[in-house]
Amino acid sequence: MKAYVVGVGMTRFEKPETREWQYWDMVKEAGTNALADSGISYDLVEQVPVGYCFQASTAGQRAAYELGLTGVPVYNVNNNCATGASALMLARQFVEGGISDCVLALGFEKMKRGALGGGADGGDFATSPVARHYGIMAARHGFEMSPPTAQIFGDAAREHMEKYGTTEAQLAAVGAKNHRHSANNPYAQFQDVYSVDEILAARTVHRPLTKLQCSPTSDGAAAAVVVSERFVERHELGERAVEIVAQAMTTDTEESFASGSCIDVVGQPMSREAARQVYERSGLGIEDVDVVELHDCFSVNELLTYEALGMCGEGESGKLVESGATTYGGRWVVNPSGGLISKGHPLGATGIAQVAELVWQLRGEAGSRQVADARVGLAHNIGLGGAAVVTLLARAGT
Repeated sequence: MKAYVVGVGMTRFEKPETREWQYWDMVKEAGTNALADSGISYDLVEQVPVGYCFQASTAGQRAAYELGLTGVPVYNVNNNCATGASALMLARQFVEGGISDCVLALGFEKMKRGALGGGADGGDFATSPVARHYGIMAARHGFEMSPPTAQIFGDAAREHMEKYGTTEAQLAAVGAKNHRHSANNPYAQFQDVYSVDEILAARTVHRPLTKLQCSPTSDGAAAAVVVSERFVERHELGERAVEIVAQAMTTDTEESFASGSCIDVVGQPMSREAARQVYERSGLGIEDVDVVELHDCFSVNELLTYEALGMCGEGESGKLVESGATTYGGRWVVNPSGGLISKGHPLGATGIAQVAELVWQLRGEAGSRQVADARVGLAHNIGLGGAAVVTLLARAGT
């Protein structure tokens, strides 16, 4: 059975502690917007997977109750930065498996200011779910007094530069592109435009990454209504429907750790395999894709993902972004929303917000950031520790 997204909604992503709201307020806003976008009421929703990382158990219920007290099953999902896409994947599976006709996927995060830690409990990396990942980083690069997540991705950037000749300016070009894109996104946490030189001159977080190449902590929520083909027909939602053509999740394999490379540890092999599965299941390839929302938690991860998705050869991603192939007028438009770097990154909401942007793009509803003639979109959401989700979407009838 096919699965379709017929409604999406999100809040603006905000700097933590700057807006007076709770996580259930965020979810009420995003969920209400998604239901209104689909034209259906909450009492038609049969299941609700809710993604978040930093709230207590059953926070998903507390948030969903703001939309209605219907007794609907609520599932709490936590998969690090891939949490939102994981919640969406559960919604798709419920629909494709014939279990439900209408599922609401929700994702939210209310975060603290400052850089993310490394996933350790009280600084004890021996008990951390990502101890193996950081152990490999430390064995090759040592451990510096910089934020752990920036450190492991920054070390991946160092390796890419050493192996392929990637330049700091090419890394900064990712940040410049995404900040430029976010200027047209009213949901983005930041809407300022910066040049490559300004990005290079910003405060260094972990060499070679500067502050303007790193995603910020953010508050916000996103929602998507996922329904079956018969639900689309019954409620005459064909004009709103965007098909989830294929979707795949992968987790770490031996390849993630065998090389001792941070490029592999932060998830490039997972992303490559998830993309391969999606292309195989859909019969489509990256050459068929028009618009991409990918997980640019740090500028280097956008470059690594270009290669994993097959947009260029291994080691060629720096030249790809520098060529203009991934912005308006190029072969693809990547992160028209501004991406995580400029739109913001509330962990549980990110994967669903990516899909919301693609739904708007494929419907032709993205306003001043609209990608011309967009028919096929790809979302990529990854979490260290690890999970990678790739989702391919297309307008119904494409």
